Amino acid sequence: GSGNALPLADRSADLVTYAQAWHWTEPALAVPEAIRVLRPGGALALWWNTDALDVPWIAEASDRIARHCGLDLAAEKRDVNARVADPSGRLDFVRREIRWSRRVPLDTHLANLGSHSVFLTQDRERGAAFLAEERRHRLAFFPDGVVEETYVVVLLLAARPADA
Repeated sequence: GSGNALPLADRSADLVTYAQAWHWTEPALAVPEAIRVLRPGGALALWWNTDALDVPWIAEASDRIARHCGLDLAAEKRDVNARVADPSGRLDFVRREIRWSRRVPLDTHLANLGSHSVFLTQDRERGAAFLAEERRHRLAFFPDGVVEETYVVVLLLAARPADA
């Protein structure tokens, strides 16, 4: 199945979750589908690990990635909201943000970056060249080769509507 057609029976789930994956659905189809499979009192949870753009090196890296990919990543982060998640307005989302960080080896950091869909969908050589250049930028901030990544998890949570 997909988020637009879940392989679950009606009213069979207490929780339907999408971690970093809602953008692969069509909300006009996926919202009614989630409502269909949720039991009364069940909930739909959507969350995204977003870069903490108030951290200077992360903001600079985000700008470089945006230029490289032709995207407005800051706008995409702002668009993580209930209106985009459910254009019909049928769900009443609560939004929460949770900040967290971790320290990882530079190779792990770059492998994670390279796993993002914006890199997976572009020419492999172009992506590899960009990541090689990013290695140089990261080493300027983290000469010991250990990167402190800071994220903000954006969570949208909505209970199944009582009238569904």
